[in-house]
Amino acid sequence: RYPEHERMVAALARELGFPQVSVSHEVSPLIKLVGRGDTTVVDAYLSPILRRYVEQVAAELEAGSSSPSPLWGEGRGEGGRATNGSPPPHPARLARHPLPDGERETARLMFMMSSGGLTAADLFQGKDAILSGPAGGVVSMAQTARAAGFRAVIGFDMGGTSTDVSHYDGEYERAFETEVAGVRMRAPMMLIHTVAAGGGSILHFDGARFRVGPDSAGANPGPKCYRRGGPLAVTDANVMAGKLIPDFFPKIFGPSQNQPLDAETVRRAFADLAKQVGGRTPEEAADGFIKIAVENMANAIKKISVQRGYDVTRYALNCFGGAGGQHACLVADALGMTKVLIHPFSSLLSAYGMGLADIRATRQQAIEEPFGVKALATLNRIGGVLGKAVKHEVAGQGVPAKAIKVIVRAHIRYAGTDTALVVKAGALAAMKSAFEKAHKAQFGFIDRRKGLVIEAVSVEAVGGGARFREKLLKASRSRLPAPARRTRFFSGGQWHKAGVYTRDQLKPGHKVKGPAIVIEPHQTIVVEPGWQAELTRKNHLVLARIRKLKRQSAIGTKADPVMLEVFNNLFMSIAEQMGVALQNTAYSVNIKERLDFSCAVFDGNGSLVANAPHMPVHLGSMDRSVETIIRDNKGRIRPGDVYAINAPYNGGTHLPDITVCTPVFDKVKRKILFWVASRGHHADVGGISPGSMSPDATTIEQEGVYLDNFKLVDRGRFREKELYAALTGAKYPARNPVQNISDLKAQIAANEKGVQELRKMVAHFSQPVVDAYMQHVQDNAAESVRRVIDRLHDSEFSYEMDQGTVIKVKITVDKKKREATADFTGTSPQQPTNFNAPEPVTRAAVLYVFRVMVDDDIPMNAGCLRPINIVIPKKSMLSPEYPAAVVAGNVETSQAVTNCLFGALKALACAQGTMNNLNFGNETYQYYETICSGSPAGPGFDGTDAVHTHMTNT
Repeated sequence: RYPEHERMVAALARELGFPQVSVSHEVSPLIKLVGRGDTTVVDAYLSPILRRYVEQVAAELEAGSSSPSPLWGEGRGEGGRATNGSPPPHPARLARHPLPDGERETARLMFMMSSGGLTAADLFQGKDAILSGPAGGVVSMAQTARAAGFRAVIGFDMGGTSTDVSHYDGEYERAFETEVAGVRMRAPMMLIHTVAAGGGSILHFDGARFRVGPDSAGANPGPKCYRRGGPLAVTDANVMAGKLIPDFFPKIFGPSQNQPLDAETVRRAFADLAKQVGGRTPEEAADGFIKIAVENMANAIKKISVQRGYDVTRYALNCFGGAGGQHACLVADALGMTKVLIHPFSSLLSAYGMGLADIRATRQQAIEEPFGVKALATLNRIGGVLGKAVKHEVAGQGVPAKAIKVIVRAHIRYAGTDTALVVKAGALAAMKSAFEKAHKAQFGFIDRRKGLVIEAVSVEAVGGGARFREKLLKASRSRLPAPARRTRFFSGGQWHKAGVYTRDQLKPGHKVKGPAIVIEPHQTIVVEPGWQAELTRKNHLVLARIRKLKRQSAIGTKADPVMLEVFNNLFMSIAEQMGVALQNTAYSVNIKERLDFSCAVFDGNGSLVANAPHMPVHLGSMDRSVETIIRDNKGRIRPGDVYAINAPYNGGTHLPDITVCTPVFDKVKRKILFWVASRGHHADVGGISPGSMSPDATTIEQEGVYLDNFKLVDRGRFREKELYAALTGAKYPARNPVQNISDLKAQIAANEKGVQELRKMVAHFSQPVVDAYMQHVQDNAAESVRRVIDRLHDSEFSYEMDQGTVIKVKITVDKKKREATADFTGTSPQQPTNFNAPEPVTRAAVLYVFRVMVDDDIPMNAGCLRPINIVIPKKSMLSPEYPAAVVAGNVETSQAVTNCLFGALKALACAQGTMNNLNFGNETYQYYETICSGSPAGPGFDGTDAVHTHMTNT
């Protein structure tokens, strides 16, 4: 809004001779300092590098071509658009540039932007280049799917190191604020989710379970079959399973790049691995790793679809990337999808998409005005100015004015929130209706009590894209030819005889029933049993499930290294989906945007099974809350009951953290199988000061409303009147009970999501199997911690806090039992202040520290504490009794306990020892947040600036 100082500094920098000056109000003219600053730094860093690259490419093109090429080969129609033929895969596009009469036409070099549009080389900026390659894949995914007759489509781009997934249903989805490699970017980008699962993802066996990735063998040395000494990777698993046939690969492997794929070395390696595992053949081991990779990719797709309310079963899977065809049917099966599209350029689709993209120009500008006539006038005025600018930019790239479409969008949010939704600009009533529809779809509610704010306007000009048409081929009447060869591959636990067809054998109309393999010039496509591949008249290969998938898997209850990893991921995925549901439906900024919440899954006894990567101080103590609800309601819990608790002496941490616990009953609604719970930090639950975080509180009563085993829902009936009475009936009542009730409803909804997903899991695997693996994942975590204990020695540490209190811990290791004892005897007694940390908080710190000490990817569950005995003196500041105040114990003392434990283990220097709580408000508005400081250094490594750490590590 006030760029004059920036302009002055920029002018000074240019006068001093800086060749690249990026100015934040030009790079990202939107509110939010940190994201704008990060984006500007990225732009300043990348733009000079890109400029040198662009100049070099342009010079090479000019030197190498006295007669410039058309847009792409033969068949160029009017306006420089392709009317037939196909564009070559290339990261930049060449286009004709009309010049005055008498002068020769020259080629223009164009580059793809992260937003999915092309731009001239001289306009290409660093901030627009971050995800330009994957953006080309999204464009092509949408265009080829539309040509094939699919409107709703999931993009599945599996390469060597990772898999990119995207969603399309008639419109491109963009993110205007994205975090890339830890850097917050405020620039329009295609909405793409990436998971570290590709052909090069390394296969691991830790003695108990299989894992795939996240580390990758890369292109060099590459997978083991590349003959360069690489590790076993997903590609090797497909070689071992017979899904990749070395004879169909060029001889480009080995040190001299002249040898075939090495299948024999792969077989020996899997044979050795199978001996280590025991009880399975080499091909079963390979198939197990493939299963894990498929589950990882399916979970990634759920993040951009199911978690946002889309039903993927009505979508087609548009599969591309070099490794996608090997896994497409299996990924579709994991998601309940029945159609897969594989374009003839699928292995090169991202590059192909760059050729299909439109020339685009975008501008954004902040408005920040209350929704109304004045804001609409501002929107129209700024939109008009930006519209002229973007239209001029596209026209300057050779696109006729009549062929340019300008789209104006408004970014609208509720007052007091940070989440803006993008709607098409128009009349006030139309924009409000569109916003409410989008808000209801994404977050599950509409709040007509809150005013709206037009946060910003974005304007896009589009034109000059390739006219995408695919020739309709004549259907063949010939019969399907005999396979080029016959083979077999291992899938689903058994060998299958399969025909191998080359793509040029197939004619439009031919159908290939699985099991089969189709060999294309750049990839291998596996047609799994129960699937059929058909070549359409547009030369697309469409895979369809022709035999109903059996949904229940027949697996045993004995711990299996493959299923152990699958269940680890599935349990965690359920907790993550609960978290997304809570974030989407929460009312308060504290939960929706600060993300001060946690969700977790528990077994029937209340032991923590899995959690999403939320707040450590919550996750290590929530099981105590669930155990309290089980204990205090024995024999009285009915289907449809939901409970709330924040009592620090019965599993809570401090009063603002309210835990909602929901039982999961069996089909006949008699037995409790599991529990799910969500804990959210409510901005205010009463007390002597707004925000319920007063440093002056000396009793629990002064900190707010005390809920101990409160029944929120009674057999399906939400007890709103009783809840309101509890929130307003305390000596120091909640200041905004309506907000508390709304957030508690969101927690109930999040729990219900967990209940639904657990029931789906039982339907798929059976009750005994799910029960068994809930214990197996805890057993696996316990063994991982025991391996840490094996390396430890007796130690102790003393940590003095600012007010003079002392935390002491002595860690004693029993090597024979492979157990450790963390004894806090000697710690200061219960304090008259509120620096007392409830026992569950101390326990959470112990769980967190020992989980961090496990240098492996395991969930933080109750098994981590099985080998650890925790001794906490009663009536100490780490185990206070009613009515001691505890609010600072959760946010200050918890960090000190963590520092003390790491000090005893000699693993890490002390962190800041505080959550840096900022709290302000009045009777109608309350605000609370924790401010990060940084992570400490340790043996052989430096610390990290400006990140949340330990108990507040969000």
